[in-house]
Amino acid sequence: MDSITQAALGASIAGAVAGKTLGRSALLTGALLGTLPDLDVVIDYGSAVANFTQHRGFSHSLFILIPLSFLISWGLWRWKPQLSYQRWLALVGLILVTHPLLDAFTTYGTQLFWPLGDPVALNSIFIIDPLYTLPLLAGCLVFLIRPPATNAVASGLVLSTLYLGWTLVAQQWITDRVQPALAEVGMNEASLLVQPMPFNTILWRVTAITDEHRVEIVTGFLDGSDELNLEHFPRRPDLAQSVASLPEARRLEWFTRGFLDYRLAGNQITATDIRLGIPGAHPFTFILAETSESGVTPIPSGRLPRPSVNRDALPLLWSRLTGRTPVLCLATLSAPPQGHGC
Repeated sequence: MDSITQAALGASIAGAVAGKTLGRSALLTGALLGTLPDLDVVIDYGSAVANFTQHRGFSHSLFILIPLSFLISWGLWRWKPQLSYQRWLALVGLILVTHPLLDAFTTYGTQLFWPLGDPVALNSIFIIDPLYTLPLLAGCLVFLIRPPATNAVASGLVLSTLYLGWTLVAQQWITDRVQPALAEVGMNEASLLVQPMPFNTILWRVTAITDEHRVEIVTGFLDGSDELNLEHFPRRPDLAQSVASLPEARRLEWFTRGFLDYRLAGNQITATDIRLGIPGAHPFTFILAETSESGVTPIPSGRLPRPSVNRDALPLLWSRLTGRTPVLCLATLSAPPQGHGC
């Protein structure tokens, strides 16, 4: 999730656990601890793919954060002994553990069990969702005005947690809705990704992929019985095969669970993470190799500039979200629009 949300979550937990003892300073301490795991963004791992796939790695691992909680708690207890070590441990442990757990509900992927296992991505909430964040901010604001309003921050935590549970229920409802339509076009065995569109959990984007084909669907809770609109995109299994042996290509396949779009740009083979963004405006595209008459030559990965988004994108999304526009062609949100048989 975004830094504001993580800081608000950390501040709310600290206020609920230690607000009566520490007062307003509890919120500041919690906000700082809530952003601590994301400091890994300052590390340069040597290549664009490495930087992309190592983020939310060791700094979000429960194997690292749980032992670290004991150490940080001891230091804070020595600094402010009016709060017992056990309470400091509860405060620090809850904040550091809930940070990666919340991130795991997004699409990017969180390596909860680094260095073991695969990234965890439940895909049920967008990286910025006001309905999750606002109850936390409201509770913190009440606490700052009239400390120690522990009931206010606790209420914010309860409401945001209930909303997080709702995202999973909504995701399952959308999954059940699209599966018959996917089965009709022979995509019932395809790998499936169901995630909310930006800033809400009313409108959802569904991506289904096979080796040679990809289907995108936008649907939501205000659609009623409207027929689903399926957008079709070709894939390039030949390009995927040509770079399959490259370590950085394998790393991307692992990190994205195969939700990649390979393209040939001039003599360069690129791979785009199609989970993030929207068709025509995906933010993460990497150059992996160059082609020549002698074959494919790997190069140190670089990231292409983030594509621009159509200025009318937000009004289009709002119109679709509220049900005034029954069909939304995803590629119209990019600039310029991409032709693909919408």
